[in-house]
Amino acid sequence: MDLSKAMMISAAGMKAQGTRMRVIAENIANAKSAALSPDSDPYRRKVVTFSNEVDRELGFSRVKVNKVTHDQSDFGMRFEPGHPAADENGYIKTPNVNSLIEAMDMKQSQRSYEANLNSIEVSKKMMMRTLDLLR
Repeated sequence: MDLSKAMMISAAGMKAQGTRMRVIAENIANAKSAALSPDSDPYRRKVVTFSNEVDRELGFSRVKVNKVTHDQSDFGMRFEPGHPAADENGYIKTPNVNSLIEAMDMKQSQRSYEANLNSIEVSKKMMMRTLDLLR
C-alpha cells in the first residue's frame, strides 16, 4: 500500500533530522569551550550530510545520514593572556561554532521533523478512513 511507503519515507526523514538535532545540540554545548593548551585545538564544529538511499525491494527512495564530518573552517581567537591555553601573544583558540547559525539550523531541522511527523499522522488517518469505508 502506498500510504505505508509514505509513512516509511517520513520516518526515515524523522530519523535523519533527529541525528542532525543531536549533532547541533553537541555543537551548541561546546560553543564556549576552549583549547586546553597552546598547542591543542578546541572543539571543532560537526556537520551532518544526507544522502538518498534507494530501496529496490520496496520500490522507493528515502533520506539517510551519509556521514557526520568536522567543519574545517578556521578557529576563532580570543585575547585572554591569563588562560593556560594562551599563546605567546595572549590569544586562545575558540571553537568554530557560531551559536546563531546553530540555532537557525536547529529550527530548520525541527520544522523538517515536524513536517515528517505531520505526514505520518495524515497517512495514518487516511489508512484508518479507508479501513472504515471497507467495513
